[in-house]
Amino acid sequence: MNVLVIGSGGREHALCRTLGLNAAGPRPRVFCAPGNAGIGEDAECVRIGATDVAALADFAGRERVDLTIPGGEASLAAGLADEFKRRGLLVAGPTREAAQLESSKAFAKDFMLKHGVPTARHRVASSSAEALEVLRGGEFGGEDSPVVVKADGLAAGKGVVVAQSRREAEEAVVALMEGGLVGADAAGRVVLEEALVGREASLLLWTDGRDYRLMPPARDHKRVGERDTGPNTGGMGAITSSDVLDEETHARAVREIVEPTLAGLAAERLDFRGIIFVGLMLTAEGPRVLEYNVRFGDPETQAILVRLRTDPLEIFDAVARGRVGHLKVEWSEDASACVVLAARGYPERPETGARIEGLEEAARVPAVQVFHAGTARAADGSLVTAGGRVLGVTATGSTLDEALARCYDSASRITSDGLQYRRDIGRFK
Repeated sequence: MNVLVIGSGGREHALCRTLGLNAAGPRPRVFCAPGNAGIGEDAECVRIGATDVAALADFAGRERVDLTIPGGEASLAAGLADEFKRRGLLVAGPTREAAQLESSKAFAKDFMLKHGVPTARHRVASSSAEALEVLRGGEFGGEDSPVVVKADGLAAGKGVVVAQSRREAEEAVVALMEGGLVGADAAGRVVLEEALVGREASLLLWTDGRDYRLMPPARDHKRVGERDTGPNTGGMGAITSSDVLDEETHARAVREIVEPTLAGLAAERLDFRGIIFVGLMLTAEGPRVLEYNVRFGDPETQAILVRLRTDPLEIFDAVARGRVGHLKVEWSEDASACVVLAARGYPERPETGARIEGLEEAARVPAVQVFHAGTARAADGSLVTAGGRVLGVTATGSTLDEALARCYDSASRITSDGLQYRRDIGRFK
């Protein structure tokens, strides 16, 4: 089969490699648009942007692509699945309308309220004046109460501010809606939420809109600094292990969140064939939804896929064709971890162009895979940094401690000027 993966990060590198490594039959021919330097070792990179929907559909038709797998949310919000389906091309991703679960925070919150999915109290504001009025009205507590401020639209991981006081929340509203912190399209509205207290977890599933198959629960680490300090990022590391979600909480999340979400999609006749990522806060009252994503998370993808034993092509094909109910998905019993190596200055102003060395030595550590995110080839052929998150060092182990030890052993062998990573992934709770 010919397969097209869309995206250019560590998530897409993990997808491309796993499609080859886990192939149950003949190895598929994998294209990736646009890809990166590391992906080029596992797939054929195509210089088409992830949101150039027409060009991607033209390529898929011309190259007789049998199945397309969107990696990120931007292409889905741009209507990729709609265009591919219009042309009779098989795609494992939701329509633009269904993708609003991620592309509009306001849509997602209204959806949760309508279908009884537990989440935080919220208000939607269409202007900074309205948002400031809500905050000053005391609906989310007094001056020292934490408040979450979210840009309504897609903001590349920069649209959520967990403000520790009303003053910080007001500053976040102004920065988002007036200060250009994110694009005007993303912050035309903001969602104000009560700040939930607890531990976070991520629950992902494949679905064809009717049936579903769960992935191992994961936990992401968003803050750039150790002990969860500093600004939020797209993710500095992730783990999967048996203690992320206990059996009782896991069953409750499926019963109270996953199944009502799928029932709601069906009730609203939203064509959802793809991946649903549920960001959870494990509160004293039970699991609550922080957000939906309509695709794999990054770096959760890396930590999850290294445990997959089933051919992912079979899974995504079943998702696209509406046959998930007949699917059997097998996982290793190992724990896993991914440690992100980021450029100096990430997330605000990452530096690029630094030479990267030691990858061959890093890959020699047992049970380790190194996935590329922000890398490129310089004119002399050397590998250099080309983004904020540069590499995802990922490992499995019989215990989480073993997986983490392998990650950090491998990461210590990689050198690049300014490269930084957290040394407490999976250890700070």
